Amino acid sequence: MKPSIVLYKKIADDLHKRLEEHFSVVKVDGINDQNRTQVFDALKEAEGLIGSGGPINKELIAQAPRLRGVSTASAGFDSFDVAELSSRGIPLFNAPAALTDTVADLVFSLVLSTARRVVELSNRTKAGEWDGNAPVDWFGIDVHHKTLGIVGMGRIGLAVAQRANLGFDMPILYNARSQHKEAEERFGARKCDLDTLLEESDFVVVILPLSDQTFHIIGKDQFAKMKSTGILISAGRGPVIDEQALIEALKDGTIYAAGLDVYEKEPMAKDSGLLKLENVVTLPHIGSATAQTRYDMDALAVENLIAALSGETNEFCVNQKDLKKS
Repeated sequence: MKPSIVLYKKIADDLHKRLEEHFSVVKVDGINDQNRTQVFDALKEAEGLIGSGGPINKELIAQAPRLRGVSTASAGFDSFDVAELSSRGIPLFNAPAALTDTVADLVFSLVLSTARRVVELSNRTKAGEWDGNAPVDWFGIDVHHKTLGIVGMGRIGLAVAQRANLGFDMPILYNARSQHKEAEERFGARKCDLDTLLEESDFVVVILPLSDQTFHIIGKDQFAKMKSTGILISAGRGPVIDEQALIEALKDGTIYAAGLDVYEKEPMAKDSGLLKLENVVTLPHIGSATAQTRYDMDALAVENLIAALSGETNEFCVNQKDLKKS
């Protein structure tokens, strides 16, 4: 008899068939308050859980006494109670490798659009403000040869460094817990403390996961250390930036501009101060939002769950170290 799993997101037909080759698949339409009873019933016999987002909390995990593996079709896993899963010996897998290049592309689109004021000037042109010449107060900032600082040098950070250094001849600084030899050898990246990175960088790209240590790691004091021509790019997790401090820094000219794909609260409030500013580009958390990448993320999540329920592990098991302790 095939192990039972709960699938809580829509996936392509071929990926669904791939799951059915290995498992008895129970589908639910997301995990939310409206289908709480259905989800809890489905979890009673489930040995695997696959989807994206959550919340996958202690209460929900308790409904699945047979659970042996969880796989999310996302890079982030802050909606999962990792400690509870680990305490029960349940591996959690994520899918970061599938989205690396796509997110890096988006990050660089934010670099370019903020520096050259693409969105603002497109709106001005559409509004009929262009008289045939670009006035001085429409001028932007060059990207090539400028220094780019990366806070959080993981897969995406490395891909951003590649685009910046090889494509735009930009010197690379980075701040991370450990040395990244590949970034240093391939792109001449220089590891430094956060203050130095903020002071020397023309572009500060923040690609950090959310944790107690990274919450509001960039705030008023950090903006004060940036150049007045500096640009902040945020594409990891929104709450690592103190959003109110960012609004003030953009208003008073402490920094030049910001490009954001993530926010403290999502969706952002319709009256957010960010929406009133011309020197910020706001995107609706679309870092991985291309058809191919979302398919690839789902495909990796499927293979991860197959591995998990076969008793195997790989580099995408986010709580492997904690499982060894439990």
